[in-house]
Amino acid sequence: MQGAVFLLVLLDAMSGREALRLIHLPATSNVAENSPPETSVHKFSVNLSASLAPVTPGFPLIINSSPLTDAFKVNWLSGTDFEVVTSGKEKLDFEMEPNIFELQIYVKDDVGVTDLQILTVQVTDVNEPPEFQGNLAKGLDLYIVEGANPGFVYQVEAFDPEDTNRSIPLSYFLISPSVNFRLSASGTLFSTTEFDFEAGHRSFYLTAGVRDSQGLQASTTLHVNIVNINDEVPRFTSPARVYSIPEELDAGTIVANITAEDPDDKGSTGFLLYSITTANSYFVINQLTGTIQVAHRLDRDAGQLRQNPTISLEVLVKDRPSGGQENRMQITFIVEDINDNAPTCTKFTFSIMVPERAAKGTSLLDLNKFCSDDDSKAPNNRFNFSSPSGVGVSGRFSQDPAGSGKIVLTGDLDYENTSNLAADNTYAVIIQVQDVAPPYHKNNIYIYILTEPENEFPLVFDSPSYVFDVSELRPARTRVGQVHATDKDLPPSPVVYSISAGGASFQSPNIFWINPRTGELQLVTKADYETTPVYILRIQATSSEDTSSVTVTVNILEENDEKPICTPNSYFLAIPVGLRVGTNIQNFKLTCTDLDSSPRSFRYSIGSGNVNSHFTFSPSAGSNVTSLLLATRFDYASGLDKIWDYKLLVHITDGNLLSGRRKAKARVETGTVTLSISIIPDPTTIATTTSRPQIIRQVLRKNVYSSSAWYVPFVITLGSMLLLGLLVFLFVQLAKAIHRHCPCKAGKHQKTLVKKGEMKNTKRGVLVETIQMNSVFDGEAIDPVTGAVYEFNSKTGARKWKDPSTQMPRWQEPSPHGAAPSRPVAGEGAGPPGSTGEQDGLSGKAQVEDANPSSRNQDGKLGTPKSRNTALTSRASPKLHPGK
Repeated sequence: MQGAVFLLVLLDAMSGREALRLIHLPATSNVAENSPPETSVHKFSVNLSASLAPVTPGFPLIINSSPLTDAFKVNWLSGTDFEVVTSGKEKLDFEMEPNIFELQIYVKDDVGVTDLQILTVQVTDVNEPPEFQGNLAKGLDLYIVEGANPGFVYQVEAFDPEDTNRSIPLSYFLISPSVNFRLSASGTLFSTTEFDFEAGHRSFYLTAGVRDSQGLQASTTLHVNIVNINDEVPRFTSPARVYSIPEELDAGTIVANITAEDPDDKGSTGFLLYSITTANSYFVINQLTGTIQVAHRLDRDAGQLRQNPTISLEVLVKDRPSGGQENRMQITFIVEDINDNAPTCTKFTFSIMVPERAAKGTSLLDLNKFCSDDDSKAPNNRFNFSSPSGVGVSGRFSQDPAGSGKIVLTGDLDYENTSNLAADNTYAVIIQVQDVAPPYHKNNIYIYILTEPENEFPLVFDSPSYVFDVSELRPARTRVGQVHATDKDLPPSPVVYSISAGGASFQSPNIFWINPRTGELQLVTKADYETTPVYILRIQATSSEDTSSVTVTVNILEENDEKPICTPNSYFLAIPVGLRVGTNIQNFKLTCTDLDSSPRSFRYSIGSGNVNSHFTFSPSAGSNVTSLLLATRFDYASGLDKIWDYKLLVHITDGNLLSGRRKAKARVETGTVTLSISIIPDPTTIATTTSRPQIIRQVLRKNVYSSSAWYVPFVITLGSMLLLGLLVFLFVQLAKAIHRHCPCKAGKHQKTLVKKGEMKNTKRGVLVETIQMNSVFDGEAIDPVTGAVYEFNSKTGARKWKDPSTQMPRWQEPSPHGAAPSRPVAGEGAGPPGSTGEQDGLSGKAQVEDANPSSRNQDGKLGTPKSRNTALTSRASPKLHPGK
């Protein structure tokens, strides 16, 4: 595409034609303010390029404007001719809006060639007519009260759009002159006559005009309304003053229609307002129509209306809610009684209990004491009663006299009589109470007459006494027996059973429970024949009328339910391995008892643990005392016996006296005793081996530790720990003493510093043996001998001379008499904390020599003062003592 564009441009250049451009632009044009849409502003054309490519649809267009506006657009005329017109989107106002616009018009053809030119548009001022503002521009309604004096009505105002400062006066006038109104040149509207609404002067239409200095004008309509004045009293037109109405009308029922008229508005009642001034709750009036309606129930038979059925009201009519003319009228309502109440009773359901042996003619109920009629006048308030009806009622109940409501008994009510049982001895009597006047309101009265049974027969048990047997093995809730009592009186009364006496034991206050409804006797817990073999109970039966008691004997049947109990229950024995067979082991005896078995019923046997049957009891049966004997000897040497500790489970049964047939059916109880027997080996016994079985046998002696002796290992452990700590402490003290008193050996590289015989003439100096170490030195001090500064580690005690570039060594001057310098006092200098004179790595162990040529350097040769100075100032650290 770019290549094609380039080729077209090249052809255009070769042909000598001009490129795409806008003709007649840039340019300046004028447009009048308030111009309508599509008003022509400027016409121009497009000169196509050499390629003759058409203008792209939608172009040319206004891409920008200064100031920004949408008031202009570009329209196509024909071919390559175009026109800038107003768009109508914004109003061109010379006085209120910008009046010069610069429009950027942009054109583009199909090959992408473009051009952009500026069109300057100037908005010209146009003289505009005056304008009325707001509601006045649309027409205005004005109001004048009738009878008002002529004078000022309204001030008409308009403005000239050309006069933004409103300094040029406008001229006002009435386009159609009126004899009743006048409009001054300044816009003031005056009335010239006094208006009378009833005379027909009700409204006027005026056309007001305004004119500017150049003769342009505008107009608006003024509608002047004459307001009527209320000056006449309304008059009632409805003739009736007294109204008779029945009671119990529905709410909202119209009972009267009050009408009136206003002379100020003849023939119309739409502006009158009605109200009732008398306080009442029965009636309301429609304030617009005057109709009176029922608002509350009108009950002639209750409240004030029962005494005085007349209601007087005062009706007020007025022609406005307040401040107008009004009139009043008295009306009366008489409420008439109707038969609207059915006879009513304080109770409509009665329940009467009549003894079954009541005599005929007995008065049962008088309904007149309970019933009445609320109607206020006769015959509406009179009533009577219908004849009794219901199943089984005929021949048993009636009214005396008829219709009086007095119910009497006329038949038999014996409860046990079979004919009465057919009616279930309950009679439902229905009687109607009804008006004697139309519409004969009625209500049903329900009378339930129940026959009250009398106690004619006693409560009697089926048996004069009861005897029951129960095994002492039976569990709780076992049925023992059942008692039963009856009463021939009807209806049958429920009987409640209870234990009034007996049934206690040593273990429980009562081991029996009786079902209060069925009389079934049950066990609360197991009975024990050995404690109480017979129980005598007193059972009481209670009904709603009677009480009766009976004696119940419960025999507890003996059963073998007790296990043999032996003493001791568990025991520990220790016997030598060589104990003689038949020996009573440590004179051990078992003594057994059983609450429900004979001493001769015991049989003894050893269950688990009696390996190789070494132990037995004698006697094994028929006695309650038996001894433990060794039945067979122990043979550990041959390997027959391997157990040294025996745990025997002894079984004691109580079925020794039972024969085979009885024993299969009888209950046999078993007791148990646990015996622990430890075999003590012979002290001379040794482990022997034989080649024949190729088995090594050892006789081991064990010291059995008792768990109760817990303090023994605790004391041993604590003593061991204390002894170990003491030994460690003594070893540390010994090492310190050896290190403090034993001299250190000199290194093999050390040599004698002075020759023999030269000590007297030598000057003392300092030679330090150093070992290179990598330590962190966090302190400084001055050596008291040399005065040099050294660094030290406060934790390990390591030291080194400080860098000679940062300090100068201070040599100690010899005394004038050649005496040796004095030694430092303990605590002098700035050595590390805790160091002593003997352990000081610099002054305590330094070899002091005379500073003369005989001094040796680090290689063992004699050194000069210069070399000595170098050695002293070299970076070194003191040699650490062993163990530091």
